[in-house]
Parts: sequence; C-alpha cells; structure tokens
Amino acid sequence: MDADLLIINAAQMLTCASPDGPKRGAALADPGLIEDGALASLEGQIVAVGRTAELLALLDDPAAAHVIDATGKVVLPGFVDPHTHLLWAGDRAGELEQRIAGATYMQIMQAGGGIMSTVRATRAASLDELIAQTLPRLDTMMAHGTTTAEVKTGYGLDLDSEIKMLDAIRLLDEEHPMDLVPTFMAAHAVPAEYAGRTDAYVDLVVEEMLPAVADLRYTVETVEGEYYVRAADFCDVFCEAGVFDLAQTRRILEAAAELGMGLKLHADEFEPIGGAALAAELGAASADHLVRTTDEQLASLAASDTIAVSLPGTPFGLGHHDFTRARRLIELGGALALASDLNPGTCWCESMQFIVALACRYLKLTPAEAINAATINAAHALNLGRYVGSLEAGKQADVLVLDIPDYRHVGYRFGTNLVETVIKRGAVV
Repeated sequence: MDADLLIINAAQMLTCASPDGPKRGAALADPGLIEDGALASLEGQIVAVGRTAELLALLDDPAAAHVIDATGKVVLPGFVDPHTHLLWAGDRAGELEQRIAGATYMQIMQAGGGIMSTVRATRAASLDELIAQTLPRLDTMMAHGTTTAEVKTGYGLDLDSEIKMLDAIRLLDEEHPMDLVPTFMAAHAVPAEYAGRTDAYVDLVVEEMLPAVADLRYTVETVEGEYYVRAADFCDVFCEAGVFDLAQTRRILEAAAELGMGLKLHADEFEPIGGAALAAELGAASADHLVRTTDEQLASLAASDTIAVSLPGTPFGLGHHDFTRARRLIELGGALALASDLNPGTCWCESMQFIVALACRYLKLTPAEAINAATINAAHALNLGRYVGSLEAGKQADVLVLDIPDYRHVGYRFGTNLVETVIKRGAVV
C-alpha cells in the first residue's frame, strides 16, 4: 500500500466512524478511539487507519511519505460547521449594548436593526469588499479546526445582491483551502421595501429569485476538464413568529424542492410554530436552532432522517438561558449535530472548539458526544457524511492534530486554540 502522508503515534485517534449514517442514541457517545493511532493518506484520500505498528506494516515504503509524529497528542477529523452566516459586511457591535440595556432580538429587528442593518452594509459592499472582509474569518475558522463549512446568503434580500453573495461564496471556495457549501437564504428577513407585505416578498422569492438561483451554474476547471456546479446546494428559511410563518415557509421550501434544491430550516429559535415537524415532513437535510421545540415536534424530528442542528453559541451570545433540549432528542433517537451560527449580530464565533465547550455545559453532552456532533453528524447535516466528518478509509483526509493528551480537553478547556496542525485533503494548511 502506498501513502504520501502518515500520522503516527497518536496518544488518541478519534475516528468518529459511522458507516451506516449519523450517530444516534448510545452510538453518539462512541468516538471510535484508537490508542497509539495512525493514519495514512494518498492524494488527499485516507487509505488506512489503525494502530501505528499495524498500519506501518501495511505500507510498501513508509519513508516515501511525509510523516507527522503525534506522540502525546490527539488526532480528530476536521470539524464540519453546517450552519454559518459567514459572508457579510460591517458589524453590529452596538446591538450588544442594546441587549444589555434590555432590548430583545425581535425588538432590535423590528426597529430596523438586526439582520436589516447587515443587509444595508452588504448591499453597499462590492464583491471584492465582501471577499476581503470574509477571508480573515475563514482563516480563523480553519486555524481552529473547521475544514468544511456551510455558508448562507440572506444579507442581500434582492436578486442581484443574493447572487453577489453566491458569487463571493464560489470565489472564496476556489481561493481558500476550506470546502464551502452554499445555501440560498433570501427568506432570512423581509426587506424594508416589503415591510407589511410579507406575502408579496414570498411571491418574489418563489416566482423570480428561486428559479434564477436554481438555474445558475458555475464553471469549475480541473486537470481533468471542466464541469458545472450549482450556485446553491440548499434553500433555507427563517421560520419564526414575526418573520416567515409556517405556510409561507412551506411554500418556499416546496418550490425549492421542485427545483432540485436541498432543504434546510431555521426552526423554533424563539417560538414553537411548527418548523421542526415541517422540516421532517419535507425531508429537509436539517432543522436548526430548536430552542423552543416541543416534545411532540422533537419526536417527529427524531423519527425522521432530518438532522437536528443545535447552535449553542446563539443563546449564549444573546444572554439567554434556554438551549436546545439535546438530551431529550438523543433519548428519542434523534440525530444531533452542532454548528457555530457564525454571524455578525448574535454569534461572531469562528471556533467550533468553543461550540463544543458550550454544548458540554448547556446541552449536557459529553465531550465524545459533542465531538461526534461537530464532525460526522454535522457532515450528514450537509449530505456529506459519505465524504467527510470521520477518519475512515475512502474519505477525504481532513484531519486535526491537537496538542492535548486526552480528547476530553476539547470541551473541558475553552478560550484558547488547542489545534496544532490542520490537514485539508491530505495537505498541511
């Protein structure tokens, strides 16, 4: 067997392996730990994982590979962040002071702040300015261990601005080592020009914006030739009281599904209006937030293939005390993932390590459960579980080396970066 990259002597290697789909129930607590672990990859793909001596014995010429000695360290799959609003212009630092003074998220939004504040800045920014402001956030995410991330539009809210955001996501994906998954989210808020006319804005999204985006293709050039990719893999809707109601959300998502797009859904962040059950009914890849989801809706979600994505950084950022009832979802047999919700208003956090730490404290996950939720289950929330999210032969070699003696330090420690080395597609980045 040949290899061009070897990681050997890891005190603990967590494979997070789950060949039959996302981890549920007791399986979520199994990190697939290998002591004295080793990994071999060739041309960006994992070819073998096991104990160091056993793996080295399989190689034809170990000396031909670049070797990383992980003695005394922990090796994990790269984190997958399945819910971000990474791309924006400006900031909303002033909203923190408003919230400290007692203003709620919805009050700030209804007064013209919140999402619409970022919409104004993002509409005004050029494509180059958007990319320049976003690149440092991407670098920080990767330095903290994220190797694949979803990125939403939704700070444009008109067709030209939304396409500008999709163009920026494509260019960033080409320029940066991280793999980016684009999501179209024109239904993030009702723009000011449609205030009081939400149904008319939904008409615009369904009849004009969605068809234009679904038809948009980008050319990708490789050594093997050209191929075309969709501008957006998913469509997402902010299904929430005061934003888009259940009927409006259904209309948008059903239209997106007819156009061949995958579905995602912001659900039950502030009020339980039925978004979680709708996501399960429509076969959405994920339902995200789920802070106020009822037992009945959690049961519907748990019985489906839809991944429940918890974003503990957001209630933390808002100073709230309620979080996704993750333990109840796990008891019901649901598949749980974690994401950052990186955004300029409520959770400017690029570190999935910190999200894991929050999940251990406020969702009551063990470190092993939280790591699985931030890797293999998060990959399934993007329909990428066959390719990334675990250390298994045949998968992409996205790997982290952490300068810690025990994987439980991820979750135990916070506010510092534990990642020593990030490997993307078999290359140290």
